[in-house]
Amino acid sequence: MRKGKTVETLHPNIERVLISEEQLRSCVSKMGKDITRDYADKPGIVVVSVLRGAAIFMADLVREINLPLEMDYMAISSYGAGTTSSGVINVQKDITTDIRGKHVIIAEDIIDSGLTLQYTIEHLKEFGAASVEVAALLRKERENQAAVDARYVGFTIPDEFVVGYGLDYAERYRNLRYLGVLKPRVYGGED
Repeated sequence: MRKGKTVETLHPNIERVLISEEQLRSCVSKMGKDITRDYADKPGIVVVSVLRGAAIFMADLVREINLPLEMDYMAISSYGAGTTSSGVINVQKDITTDIRGKHVIIAEDIIDSGLTLQYTIEHLKEFGAASVEVAALLRKERENQAAVDARYVGFTIPDEFVVGYGLDYAERYRNLRYLGVLKPRVYGGED
């Protein structure tokens, strides 16, 4: 948060700041350094963002990776307009990069149910990638999460509804510079 700003002056629907802008910046920088180290001897890196939530994270992450790389985007959803995964995967936009023999890193905003990410990993493997790994900014602590192995995880968070830094509720709040917990009254939960 910027000096002199309270949560209420930044946005009245935020219950509290969970992860500050400074914490996000530090985490993404470290993750980029780790990827640079781990992929230094692997040519053909493609970072794939799952739109729209991961777009801001991916933009910041790739600027911290000091290696040649390509970027591509997918639009996959299992949420619709709700707050929980429906379990039905809908591919709205697929990658256009030929990833055969390349090392793919999925830049994921949040591992929630894990269903969409599990599908995405298998989907990308079908294109013949040499490897498919996950760099997730957030992983929720929740029961019945699909078994998804993420090589890089920024933060493990409680099972709360978070917005900001690309994450939304009804297409709002993506532009917040921090991650905040949304007040339950906003999305129909209890206060």
